[in-house]
Amino acid sequence: MDTRIRPAEPSDLAVIAALIGEIEQYYGASRVQPLDERQAQVQQALFDTPPPGLRARGRNRRRRGRRPDYSYLWPAAGSTHSMFLKELFVRESARRHGIATTLVRTLQTIAADRAGCSRLEWLTDRDNPTARAFHQALGASELDSTIVYQLDGKALTTH
Repeated sequence: MDTRIRPAEPSDLAVIAALIGEIEQYYGASRVQPLDERQAQVQQALFDTPPPGLRARGRNRRRRGRRPDYSYLWPAAGSTHSMFLKELFVRESARRHGIATTLVRTLQTIAADRAGCSRLEWLTDRDNPTARAFHQALGASELDSTIVYQLDGKALTTH
């Protein structure tokens, strides 16, 4: 079999949406989302304009923290997608002023308002108890079931 890998195109919507239905059935879903809804979510997740990053600014218009970039990861559960926050960082001098909380709450609103977005996710280091306590105070759950893998350096270019 000759296999060709290429970027998905809008003309692939029906095939991708059908495949998602098959994935749901494979994993034992009791309900599979209607095809037209799946197609709309594929369109939005893969072919609509990506979202902007967010940046907090103080009243004096000086930059108070870094710009946290987020994107939508798809698929998440079924044909839904998740919002993924790449980096949540606030300069030390600006911490404890509610900036990180405001940023996360803003992302929660954006995620909740986006059709088909089932969750907001981000990562933090296990050895950062301050960040972990902050995330838990927001109501976030730590997942023991997820393992992050990484290829970098020589491993990235060796295959």
